[in-house]
Amino acid sequence: MRILLVEDDPSLASGIRLALKPEHYTVDHLSDGATALNALKEGEPFDAVILDLGLPRMDGMTVLNAVRRHGSQVPILVLTARDAVDDRIAGLDAGADDYLTKPFEVAELKARLRALLRRSQGQVSSILSCRGIRLDPHTLTVSFQGQDVSLSRRELTLLQEFMSHPGRVFTRDTLARLVYGWDEDVESNAIEVHIHHLRRKLFTEVIRTVRGIGYVMDKPSKDDV
Repeated sequence: MRILLVEDDPSLASGIRLALKPEHYTVDHLSDGATALNALKEGEPFDAVILDLGLPRMDGMTVLNAVRRHGSQVPILVLTARDAVDDRIAGLDAGADDYLTKPFEVAELKARLRALLRRSQGQVSSILSCRGIRLDPHTLTVSFQGQDVSLSRRELTLLQEFMSHPGRVFTRDTLARLVYGWDEDVESNAIEVHIHHLRRKLFTEVIRTVRGIGYVMDKPSKDDV
């Protein structure tokens, strides 16, 4: 899962990124509202946004309103030091999916983010299951037809993206941004290598190549259920 963190406090942003790293989120950080709005309007493939309200150049409430007017339905978790009820209501009415007041416990941030992602994907449980594969984002474990499968961090992140969106065709560039984010250099064949490993560890047809476009995990057929 790729998360956009918009927070101008460097120490808080660093702490959040560090806390989310073990959860296998790819976290990209921006420190001002105008840059964040541009990234979201350009269609960067984020699964969720953690948005501070007190931002330079453009405040978070303006970003929130603009993102929703643009038609984006990306889940947004608002972080703010404003704890007045009217402020929380204004944020939710503007299109925020959840609201967390500073200071907060990291465990609560993680729990709210997990719940927000489940709702956005129409899931009751956080367990992902597709075509005999079972992935538990909490324990970071994967099994295929009841047998445990050992995956690297990148492989797990990639598989989670495909399982969260069965039937969606991902371009190679989109997958690279989802798995690596902005901060890391990516080898030209990195995604192909990860997909090769997933096919070898699971089964050949787990991810299908769409010639000239990218890759897709097909939705399960009746025979797969």
